[in-house]
Amino acid sequence: MTTSTPIREADSLPPVPDPAIDRPRFPDGYGVDTDPAGARDWASAEQKLVAAQHYWLCSVRPDGTPHTVPRWGVWVAGRFFYDGAPTTRHTRNVEVNPACTLTLESGTDVVIVEGNSVAVRARADGLGERIAAAFGKYAELGYSPEANAWESMTNGGGLRAITPRRAFAWSSFPTDCTRFTFATE
Repeated sequence: MTTSTPIREADSLPPVPDPAIDRPRFPDGYGVDTDPAGARDWASAEQKLVAAQHYWLCSVRPDGTPHTVPRWGVWVAGRFFYDGAPTTRHTRNVEVNPACTLTLESGTDVVIVEGNSVAVRARADGLGERIAAAFGKYAELGYSPEANAWESMTNGGGLRAITPRRAFAWSSFPTDCTRFTFATE
C-alpha cells in the first residue's frame, strides 16, 4: 500500500493525555451552564466509546465537502482504531486532510470526537494484541479477520488511528453537556 503519509508504529504513538474538562459555549437560549459542576467525566464518555459497535466517521473531501460513513472500530489506549482499504473515499480524504470527526450511533448518549487520522501498523504483541482482542466484539456480526488479514491490516494494509483533539459528550442536554480538550501533538 502506498500512502501520502508515513505509516506510524502504533506502539510509538505518544500517550493520549487526560483532557481538560469544561463546558462548551453555546448561543444564549440553549441553556448550557458555564459552571463546571455537573459536567461529565472523561471516563464516562470513554466507556461509551469502548462499548459502542457502530460509529460514524466524517472526513473532508479534497473539494471541501463532507463525507460521512458508518465504521466499525475499537477504542483502545485513548484512540479509535479502524481499518479501511487505501482506495476508500474516507481513507483518501484523511490522507489529504487528516482532520475528522467520530460520533456514536446513539442520539441520546452523545459522544463526538474531533481528531486526526493517521495510518498505523501494530505488531502482534503489545498494543496490536489489545487492538485485535477488542475487534472481537464484531465476531457475532460476522467480522473476524483471519490471521493473515490482520497481519496485512497491521502491516500497512489499512489500519488507522484517530487521536482526539477535542470531544463533546452529554446524555441529558443541556444539563451535562461537556467539552474535553486534549493537549496532543
